Amino acid sequence: MRVIFQGVFYFYKQIISLLPASVTHFLSLADTTSGSQHKYWHNWHRLPPFWIHPLLNLIWLIIGISLRLANLTAKPPWTDEFSTLVFSLGNTFLAVPLDQAIAPDILLQPLQPNPAASIGDVVHNLVTQDTHPPLYFVLAYLWMKLFKSDGGLVSLFGARSLAAIIGAASIPGVYILGKVAFRSRLVGHLAAAMMAVSPYGVFLSQEARHYTLAALWVTASLTCLVIATRHIQNRTPLPIWIALLWVEINALGVATHYFFILTLCTEAVVLIFLAWHQLQTKSKFSLLFSPPWRRIYAVATGTLVASLIWLPIFLENKNRDNLTEWIRGSRVGLDWLSPIFQALGTLIAMICLLPVESSQALVVIPSGVVMLIFFIWAVPILLRGIKIQLQHPESRIMIQVFVGVAISAIALFFIFTYFLGIDLTRGARYNFVYFPAIVVLLGASLAVCWHPPKELMGREQDKNESKSIGRWGINGKKAVILIWLMGLASAVTVFCNLGYQKYYRPDIFVQLIQQMSPVPVLIATTHKTYVHTGEMMGVAREIKLANSPPKALFLLAHQDQDPNISTIALENTLKNLPRPFDLWLVNFHAPVAEAVKTCVISDTKSLPSVDGYEYGLYHCQ
Repeated sequence: MRVIFQGVFYFYKQIISLLPASVTHFLSLADTTSGSQHKYWHNWHRLPPFWIHPLLNLIWLIIGISLRLANLTAKPPWTDEFSTLVFSLGNTFLAVPLDQAIAPDILLQPLQPNPAASIGDVVHNLVTQDTHPPLYFVLAYLWMKLFKSDGGLVSLFGARSLAAIIGAASIPGVYILGKVAFRSRLVGHLAAAMMAVSPYGVFLSQEARHYTLAALWVTASLTCLVIATRHIQNRTPLPIWIALLWVEINALGVATHYFFILTLCTEAVVLIFLAWHQLQTKSKFSLLFSPPWRRIYAVATGTLVASLIWLPIFLENKNRDNLTEWIRGSRVGLDWLSPIFQALGTLIAMICLLPVESSQALVVIPSGVVMLIFFIWAVPILLRGIKIQLQHPESRIMIQVFVGVAISAIALFFIFTYFLGIDLTRGARYNFVYFPAIVVLLGASLAVCWHPPKELMGREQDKNESKSIGRWGINGKKAVILIWLMGLASAVTVFCNLGYQKYYRPDIFVQLIQQMSPVPVLIATTHKTYVHTGEMMGVAREIKLANSPPKALFLLAHQDQDPNISTIALENTLKNLPRPFDLWLVNFHAPVAEAVKTCVISDTKSLPSVDGYEYGLYHCQ
């Protein structure tokens, strides 16, 4: 095993040795601070020109936005994205007829741009039919007007590009956060570089959803928290403009996604820790009423008022629990362990995700081995980097702040999962609430690797006294580049749909229909919410885009408390359809109608499974 480890890392070392030195040179020039600095990265004799930092940030931004826009429309939209598309157009799913056979164009009608719709329609439809606040959907309404329709339907590139651009905006955002927190441009640049290639960041950015905007507000709010922490340390008043900006950012965060409140909870935990620490060191209760704390209490009050505005709408959303049934996971047997592995998997994928979701074993096994080797090598180095940062008073408090945010968020996820029965770990996208904190911690640790102190040094690597850190004789700068390259490879994995694969694959399902059904088809599903409408919209959209589309009708058999209602709707529909036709029962959770029994069931065991679509095929001659 050791020979394998050394062989893989020898290969990576050769790649690194071939890299151009320009970026490394720029980072070396950027290795200065805007304030005090640790002894192991002093470089005062070589101050960079004023354009170095904007140029480096531009490089990270170009890399990040290129990765986020690559293959942007290659993957079909899924149900959550359809809700963004429909509601952002000012349309509604209620226009789709139920319990009758309809053509694909009728099913896709809510995806057609509606010139008569207004922002008021967007907000009204969202708060009365969905479970999310409206800010992102209003922005999407304005943004998608800039793009022409695609075959009469809303532009998928237009819808996804908004999330991609906002996701790229987080790159300079974490640069500012890292620079302000550690008073180091190097930390800021390394955090920005890792954000640019983070597979998790690319995943969020390539979906027409609001999570990149929410993550941007998290970054901004954490920046305000860092500034407040400095003022608490120095016992100076928090500037009024910072306090007002903080309240505004928090209000916009809650108006983007209700789970932003989890970020606010983590910030509250950190502030409570800072207050407790001050009381332990100074033993003066009056410190909690000193100028910085009074302004922070005002920020908390303003944030609470801004959040309570949404309380009536949130309580009304509780009546639509059927939209969130999927997040209530089972707790039988080993299911109790699933949230732990789900949370760990998401945390790992913020840094590295090779194509372990590929359908080819020859791809999965080597990818898994390389990831294992990478983390065995990288994790000890990153942890020691954090440990060294904790040994320096200037950076200790900031490491504690970001670690406190991350640990508090993960703890809240497990509290919701194990005590409230709401498994937040099932939705990797919800981890936006602490994602920027992880990236900045990564940047702080990599800054130590860039100029490793004695605590991180290993043996001398060669006659030139190039010293290594960790295992396998890789020095600090090459280690940073290797970690960044692994992130870059992981980002490619995501936009090629080999990682963070879509939950639904209507494109594969439509290809299967074309292969198996030479006659017209009826695609029937049981319907409870617009989630099931979105499942069929994905199929209808692929049929519309197909070169030789099958002749198809759709049946959304509505189901309330009695599943037999869907059975009756299917029975009545089948009686009125001319034969021959093929019946595809897709995600149909109801008793089979009597009319179906007159059709010949096809053996689907030999057919491939399709993500998101559980199907049965009947030939009605």
